Amino acid sequence: MWGKILGALFGMALFKWPGFFLGLLIGHWFDRSLRSSFEGAGGFGALKRDQDDAEGLFMYSTFAVMGHLAKADGVVTTAHIDKATTFMQQLGLDATQQQEAQRAFREGKAADFPLQQQLAQVKQRYRWRPDLLQMFLEIQISVAYVDAKLSSVELTLLQQVAAALSISATRLQYLLGRFEAEARFANRPPQQKPKSATVQDAYQLLGVKADCSKAELKKAYKKQMAQHHPDKLMSQGLPKEMMELAKRKTQDIQAAYELLCQHRQD
Repeated sequence: MWGKILGALFGMALFKWPGFFLGLLIGHWFDRSLRSSFEGAGGFGALKRDQDDAEGLFMYSTFAVMGHLAKADGVVTTAHIDKATTFMQQLGLDATQQQEAQRAFREGKAADFPLQQQLAQVKQRYRWRPDLLQMFLEIQISVAYVDAKLSSVELTLLQQVAAALSISATRLQYLLGRFEAEARFANRPPQQKPKSATVQDAYQLLGVKADCSKAELKKAYKKQMAQHHPDKLMSQGLPKEMMELAKRKTQDIQAAYELLCQHRQD
């Protein structure tokens, strides 16, 4: 349709009425060719399949790289397996999906697993969606810290993952520190008045210093919420199975902000 309209308008502008009819004819041929190519590629169904494939790529790569990271020190520990299993359960995967995730985890453990090629696919698919790439890296960081420590081998592998996703070394270092603070904050004991360590973790979770202004604190809070908001990430291609993970992150961000606001009033 658009080929006929544009062809007729251009033809009219150049050659008056003879050009109008000539442009209409050329545009008609263009529309037929375009429609044929679109239908040959599967039409709108292909666009839906492409979205499904993107989500499948994210899920497979998440668990495969998770398996590769678990094997980084040469042996997969029970803690790593428990972490992967718990992660699957938290995502609410059904039996079939858990089997697929376990298969990806096993393939990732293989010595010949093509890590760089797999990460290149993820980067290519989500190259315009840095928040999703960061989420992918944050999941891998949580796996590396499953035993509450980070070995030099695991750090090297995380650096490789970050580099393949075009995430800077500085950003990776920040995310490592943020994860440690987030883990401590999420496991904070219930208390009437937060301890100084908990307050510091809340600041680190939001990515600001304790002497920041009220405006800076609010800006940091909004930035973190925007980066991890489930609806935004899902619109960018985050598989619906991972929505719960994003929700938990935003809950921690919200709790940290509210704690700091209250702390500053006391």
